[in-house]
Amino acid sequence: MTDPVYRTILLFDIEQYGSRDDVEQAFLRRVLYDVADATLAAAAVEETARLRADRGDSVMELIDTRVPVPVLVKSLLAETPALLHNKNRLIASSAQMRLRIVLSSGYVAVDELDGWVGSDLNHAVRLLNSDPLRDALKQRDGDSVLCVSDGIYGGVVRHGPLGVRPDDFHRITVDTKEGPTVAWLHGAPDATGSSEGPPKDSAGSPPSPATPATTHRSETRIAGDHYGNSGGTHHGDQTFDFGGSEGGRRR
Repeated sequence: MTDPVYRTILLFDIEQYGSRDDVEQAFLRRVLYDVADATLAAAAVEETARLRADRGDSVMELIDTRVPVPVLVKSLLAETPALLHNKNRLIASSAQMRLRIVLSSGYVAVDELDGWVGSDLNHAVRLLNSDPLRDALKQRDGDSVLCVSDGIYGGVVRHGPLGVRPDDFHRITVDTKEGPTVAWLHGAPDATGSSEGPPKDSAGSPPSPATPATTHRSETRIAGDHYGNSGGTHHGDQTFDFGGSEGGRRR
């Protein structure tokens, strides 16, 4: 197993994938690849700065920390919805695709079976499959919903980089096997009342959130093929520095 390295973690998951027939699933997978690749291209993420795991109804991307997170957030907020809209308006309603998206970060290792191992990855997967994220997508008219981890919100979003409005995110608490964890959902709070306002300190300002992911002890290993930008197998002439000291430092 390689030593764990710090990476930005990006997850896409197709809503109601299991209810589609084989032809529709194959089509949706191609659309998912197109949307994921175009989103990362818009954020100027080079092929050698990303590593993909394919999970059928979802894809997982590990992105080098040299890629600025504010650029990724802006691309997910602007490019991804536009890409989905353009795809969906040209196809029948039964074949249209809606996505749950999670942006997180943390330490991930690759084992001898090319599986991904790490409690921070486990934390991101918990967010992706959480009821608040599923419910938000069901209740909205748009084609996607974005959730960011507490660490991404505290380190990037709450500072309001150009093109990102912190007030457009609301705080949620997700119940996981490891206990409650805080995340931030983009868009108006849903009708269930499950959202929360940002906590205030004694001065009335939101405190700097801490990243809860590093406290989790359970691990998830994601096995399977790794894919490059074109959707083909990750070949030897494509390099991804998964153990280098430069990419492994937390930024």
